[in-house]
Amino acid sequence: MEQESFPSHVVVFPFPVQSHVNVMLNLAEIFSLSGFQVTFLIPDHIRKGPRFDQISSRFTRYPGFIFKTISDGLSVNHPRTGDRVKELFDSINATTRPLFRIILKSRSLICNGRAPLTCIVADGIMSFAIDIAKDFDLPTILFRPFSATCFWTLFCVPKLIQAGELPLKGVIFVTILFCIYGLSSSNYAWDSDMEKLVENVPGMEGVLRLRDLPSFCRVEDVSNPQLQHVVSETHRATNAYGLILNTFEDLEESALAHIRANIPKLYVIGPLHGYLRPLQGSKSLSEEDRKCIEWLDDQPLRSVVFVSFGNMTVLNIHQLMEFWHGLLNSGKPFLWVISGNLTTGKCHFPADGSVKKGKVVDWAPQEEILSHPATGGFLTHCGWNSTLESVCEGVPMICWPFYADQQVNSRLVEEVWRVGVDMKDICDRRMVEKMVRELMEVRREEFVKSAQEMARLARKSVSEGGASSVSLDSLVRDIKVMSHGKST
Repeated sequence: MEQESFPSHVVVFPFPVQSHVNVMLNLAEIFSLSGFQVTFLIPDHIRKGPRFDQISSRFTRYPGFIFKTISDGLSVNHPRTGDRVKELFDSINATTRPLFRIILKSRSLICNGRAPLTCIVADGIMSFAIDIAKDFDLPTILFRPFSATCFWTLFCVPKLIQAGELPLKGVIFVTILFCIYGLSSSNYAWDSDMEKLVENVPGMEGVLRLRDLPSFCRVEDVSNPQLQHVVSETHRATNAYGLILNTFEDLEESALAHIRANIPKLYVIGPLHGYLRPLQGSKSLSEEDRKCIEWLDDQPLRSVVFVSFGNMTVLNIHQLMEFWHGLLNSGKPFLWVISGNLTTGKCHFPADGSVKKGKVVDWAPQEEILSHPATGGFLTHCGWNSTLESVCEGVPMICWPFYADQQVNSRLVEEVWRVGVDMKDICDRRMVEKMVRELMEVRREEFVKSAQEMARLARKSVSEGGASSVSLDSLVRDIKVMSHGKST
């Protein structure tokens, strides 16, 4: 076999928030295991964080892996939550974009004997990488760290606008009531319109309702800058060398077929964390409370509701307390992650004995908790990383989406995969209690059976000969061809 003149050298460029960095670190590790040199552009606020040294030590086993710092232009203490993402988009455009060009132009990534750059693998919400990399004769592969169904839905937004399904009417008024006062939108006539099925997302007929469209679609004016930005970024994937999605064929077959018709170079290689199970070491970018595992060890089989809304969700105090009382009233033990960014005020939980039914931590080892035999359900924001991790462990879900793709994902959980319930647009203690009981008691066996089947399919996809494993092999081969200068 002909020897490579030098190894493939891939630059991995994530969107600078924790969930995107986490999943692209998994991708970078898979590239390292494939023998590539990898330069990971780490956001400076994460490099300055308390966990970076431990994360960095995870990659010392790969001599071809290095971190290179890049700034998003925001202060270290900026929350980078979903309600303030416009600030992040604007700052990336003003600061990160020109810095990326400077880094490539400086040739600093290929000093000290490192191989020439082969390609850029950039987060799909930062498609400016395509144009900049092209100036240096580098191909760009985009990576979208959310569901294929959400990607396809955003791709279809121009059709939705043309057909009059967007914009939504009355959305601003009701969203304000919901977000500020914690009211359920089901109290308003507007809500009945949100139940209408969407007709112009091919493959999703009879599944998606207006309320299930990505949160960016909840606007009264289709010229809304955030909506226009995410739709434009989605369509720009057609200009990249290819597109990587962290999902698997059996999970989103319909959406993937439609995407593939528009983007032939589609690499469906998920769930990414499934390839890395044998490797030890924490992957969290936040400090974890390990004592919660000891607490779980003392709980009965499948009895605990794990509660986590990720690091971009923001609750007001009213919403927080509705969840709290709903969980207490359900009578089920719960483990709840309440990070510093989760709420806009201070938490004042009741100081009575009822708190013994649950445990609250600042952050937790989520994958380990979901795989723990005491975990019986997951109350989640339905971010894609969390959704995939729950699917892979066969844990049924209660979904309360907040932002971006989460509205789409929660609908898939309930209506398509039948592995949980969708509680979107409702924040009421009685409904929380009802949903917990439905998941853990009333329909428990039904959900567990469906969830275990999806977990089996997830494991199959990343095993040798599985569809995702085969697609990953294709991606690795294509990158190696690029390093030979033979890409087509």
